[in-house]
Amino acid sequence: MEINEKNFQEQVTKFQEQSTWLSIGEGLLKIIAIIVIANIIIRIGKVAIHNMFKIRNLSPLNTSVRREETLSKLLDNILSYVVYFIALMMILSVLGIDVKALIAGAGVVGLAVGFGAQSLVKDVISGFFIIFEDQFSVGDQIRVGVLEGKVETIGLRTTKIKSGTGEVHILPNGSITQVTNFSLNNSVAMIDIAISSGEDIVRAEKVIGEALQTMPLKYEELTKAPELLGIQTMDPAEIVLRIVAETLPMKQFGVTRAIRKDIKLLLDENGIKAPDPRLYMYKNGS
Repeated sequence: MEINEKNFQEQVTKFQEQSTWLSIGEGLLKIIAIIVIANIIIRIGKVAIHNMFKIRNLSPLNTSVRREETLSKLLDNILSYVVYFIALMMILSVLGIDVKALIAGAGVVGLAVGFGAQSLVKDVISGFFIIFEDQFSVGDQIRVGVLEGKVETIGLRTTKIKSGTGEVHILPNGSITQVTNFSLNNSVAMIDIAISSGEDIVRAEKVIGEALQTMPLKYEELTKAPELLGIQTMDPAEIVLRIVAETLPMKQFGVTRAIRKDIKLLLDENGIKAPDPRLYMYKNGS
């Protein structure tokens, strides 16, 4: 009991000394300075990273904007993590904690965890190369195995893909071994138009061809005027004409429906008939 009272009295006496408060104040000032300097370094670093990519955009060797944005965000995050980690170690040192022993202990624990987290390391490495090589970006339409959808998020460990019916698939990056990206290049719409075999083919091709030349003004998804290739198939009842239209990535489905409707209305206006419905009758062999 006397020992506890003695220790308590020593602590009270210590806090009454001016040197103790000076030491506490000095420590607080150091911690505040570390935090302020860390934030300044992060801000300057982020500005430098973004300016570096702006300079690259002005150079003749301009790369994908999607890749530039993804890489700049990744570098921003890495910079923040590194600077904050260093700042945390400096703050712990100011508080009198043995940082060297802490780092050494963390290294041993990290080594032990690393052996049991090989798949995690594989996911992180794969995620880094997905971003660095610009294999796909947020908003791209991709297919991974049997899964197809729009990329919602890309992380260093997982990628989220949202299918057309609303399901969100979360894939470890290490499992993504083959990707089909539908958003890198323009898409192609293939449109087949059937007319009656008794119609004037030359007149039908002329009417359709003239209409196709005006469609880029009507549909901004088209990169150029659609092209009428000619007769695709032919039988006694109908003639099928094929149209090919180049569109912006993943815009071919809407353009196909719109052009098919326009051509149908155009053919009706010019009296070009569609094939008559056919009824097949099968006679029993008996």
